[in-house]
Amino acid sequence: MIEDIQSFTSKGERRNIEFKKSLSTSYHLKTDRRKGLISQMKYRMEKGDGKAIYLIGVEDSGEPVGLPDDELRESIDVLRTLSHEIDAAVEDVIIHEGTHGRVAEVIISRKHDFSREHLLIGVAGHVDHGKSTLLGTLTTGSLDDGSGKTRIFLDVQKHEIERGLSADLSFAIYGFRGGEAIRMTNPLDRREKSRLMSDADRVISFVDTVGHEPWLRTTIRGIVGQNLDYGLLTVAADDGPTHITREHLGIMIAMELPVIVAITKTDTASEERIHEVLGKVSELLKLVGRIPFRVDDRAGAREIAGKMNRHIVPVISVSSVTGEGLELLDELFMNLRVHRDLEHEEKPFLMYIDKVYTIRGVGTVVSGTIQQGRVSKGDKLLLGPFRTGEFREVGVKSIEMHHYQIGCAEPGHIVGISISGASSDEIERGMILADPSYEPEAVREFEAEVAILVHPTTIKAGYESVTHIETIAETTVLEPLDSEFMSAGDRGRVRMRFKYRPYHVREGQKIIFREGRSKGIGSITGIIR
Repeated sequence: MIEDIQSFTSKGERRNIEFKKSLSTSYHLKTDRRKGLISQMKYRMEKGDGKAIYLIGVEDSGEPVGLPDDELRESIDVLRTLSHEIDAAVEDVIIHEGTHGRVAEVIISRKHDFSREHLLIGVAGHVDHGKSTLLGTLTTGSLDDGSGKTRIFLDVQKHEIERGLSADLSFAIYGFRGGEAIRMTNPLDRREKSRLMSDADRVISFVDTVGHEPWLRTTIRGIVGQNLDYGLLTVAADDGPTHITREHLGIMIAMELPVIVAITKTDTASEERIHEVLGKVSELLKLVGRIPFRVDDRAGAREIAGKMNRHIVPVISVSSVTGEGLELLDELFMNLRVHRDLEHEEKPFLMYIDKVYTIRGVGTVVSGTIQQGRVSKGDKLLLGPFRTGEFREVGVKSIEMHHYQIGCAEPGHIVGISISGASSDEIERGMILADPSYEPEAVREFEAEVAILVHPTTIKAGYESVTHIETIAETTVLEPLDSEFMSAGDRGRVRMRFKYRPYHVREGQKIIFREGRSKGIGSITGIIR
């Protein structure tokens, strides 16, 4: 949005910015003139990487004289007609005051086809087992130098780069077009991401979690709260599976995710060591009821992609230094099935908030993965629950997906939504955005069916732990319902109460709760409120 129209137009037309005094249907939509305007619009769109800005009511000299409202509306209608012919659309119209009338800032973007396939994959594994480096190499096609050079494309915080440790969730994408991989020279370049989103017919989005044990809560958030399609677990060939490997695998299984295992850093280990680690990984998978399937060639990757489910686990040996196995991952990701639930798409919109930002010139932005339903620019949504248990109406100003502005989004898309009606300091992770027809409710207490996996003593009424549900990570107070005490290995019904504030939860949602080394899993069976 242009803040000072006079100052902006004084710099003249440039790149994707076009001035028009006025446009009329009777003149500008005639055959010859129409063709010229379409060619001009294509040029501006090309210069703007799929986006053009028209300023209606502005002289060629840059003077924002403005137009009467009826002439302004007609001019905008002409742009709508022209943009339709090049498979674009008017995305937004912002009105400014000119010297003798009103000026329209008209933003035109390429239409975005949401029928494209989209896969969301969560990546986990022990610290220094090569998660971020593998993703950096995979998404750029640039081999690593052995010291984690390509991980910089994911670890964008200064302290993360200096220490070589991820401390928060990172996101990466690459895609396919006609069966060929599309990669980026610099995944941190927003324009490159925007072009990839525009060009790919299959987009692979990665959620890179944290391997360091003190940040296990962040890893749980990445796996539990992002509505993932698949999980990718990395195991370093020089180290083998560790207790963190088992922890991360357990979280993926608790979320019922189909799992892929990448044996990384094969360039650092002997053939004997790689064979030994493959054996340990196979034993671990069998121990939790999974069937390992070794992938050695592209044909095997295609075959397992079509058969893969929660029980079969492809195991691929890779090296970000030599490039070994990267083409097998390409083949697998290109052919994995996309599980689209059309009924889920038609439900009222719901998104759990993962992050909150204030962006200059944009305002409050919340991000997360869409759980169900569709959201469009201009929608009115409910935000909450606030600590009072109330929900507030907010408006959708704009939507971005991997820095690509879009008009609407659907389940599984990781999006940033600019909203009006609430400031960033009022919003907390774990709150939701929902369509009013969803009729969300604030919940303090709920019942769940749980299994105690690890606990050194016994659990009784009043037991406190941090419970993870979607992007919620909140202290809860637990009370066993079937017996007075629960111990490791026990299953049963419990009542759980959020200690500090209400959240929105519903029956069927999976939960993970932890306190020190103690942990349990389960699902919500009833809402008490």
